[in-house]
Amino acid sequence: METYTQDRRNNRKNYLLIALAILAGLNVLLLYFYFQERQSNKEQETTIASRTEEVLATKTRLDSISTQLDAKIVEIQSLGGQVDSLLKIKEQLEIDKRNLKNVAAYDSKRYQAKIADYLAVLQQKDREIAQLKEENTVLTSQNQTLTQENADLRNERQALADSVNTYAERNRELTEKVTAAAALRATSVNVSALNRRGREQEGGAYRARRIDRIKVSFKLLQNPLTQLNEKEVFLRVLDPSGAIISDMATGSGEFIHNGQAMIYTARQVIQYDNTGQTVNFVYDRGNLPFREGRHVIELYAEGFKIGEGEFTVK
Repeated sequence: METYTQDRRNNRKNYLLIALAILAGLNVLLLYFYFQERQSNKEQETTIASRTEEVLATKTRLDSISTQLDAKIVEIQSLGGQVDSLLKIKEQLEIDKRNLKNVAAYDSKRYQAKIADYLAVLQQKDREIAQLKEENTVLTSQNQTLTQENADLRNERQALADSVNTYAERNRELTEKVTAAAALRATSVNVSALNRRGREQEGGAYRARRIDRIKVSFKLLQNPLTQLNEKEVFLRVLDPSGAIISDMATGSGEFIHNGQAMIYTARQVIQYDNTGQTVNFVYDRGNLPFREGRHVIELYAEGFKIGEGEFTVK
């Protein structure tokens, strides 16, 4: 009986030891899994940190490339080049930068390849910019040459125009001088009075009742420069108030002198023969008497005033 009891105690002790051993094994296993998980977490954290750092580095490089692209776009535009392809590349670059926000989907090799492509584009654009600058330098030089040539041509044309204007002015002045030198000259302008019977009275001062008509006589000086042809001579008689004595019904009218219209009292066409010929104007005022006072006689021909005289009515 005692032996049985002792065996049972021994069996219980063995069971307890076995249970303790199992518990100890379980604890060891749990510790193993714990350390394994902890190690795995550390590795994952290290991987995530490393990936995050790589993503940040990639973003930094893409930001730098983006800044360089912007500078290239501005410079190429200023040089007159095309930037359409660069603008499209810039759009794709911005998309790549936005995709970096998903760290888990980050593919290092793919982004390194993209960065290499972007850098190749920048190098290509550097060569294009250098070529554009060289072409612009040549164009600028050519433009400066053309500008100088145009300025020289303008100066030459201006000098030629000035010369032409100078010669034209001299010719005009010479022509005016020749024309003036060739103008008729009336001398010995004399005014006599004619009564109704045709009796002529001279002296330059006449009573109004004895003047029915006036006779204006003058000589045309000889002038070898004056053309021998018909000359139209205009007579103007100014009364004491300065008014022109005229009557359109009896032959008065208008002529142009120095660009202005002037009234004439009478006109006559003569044949100039350069002999010092005498010309007579007889003017009949009709029933209108001459006013008392000094009257002025003016003679015009070919745009010039060729002579002047006077008479007085008492």
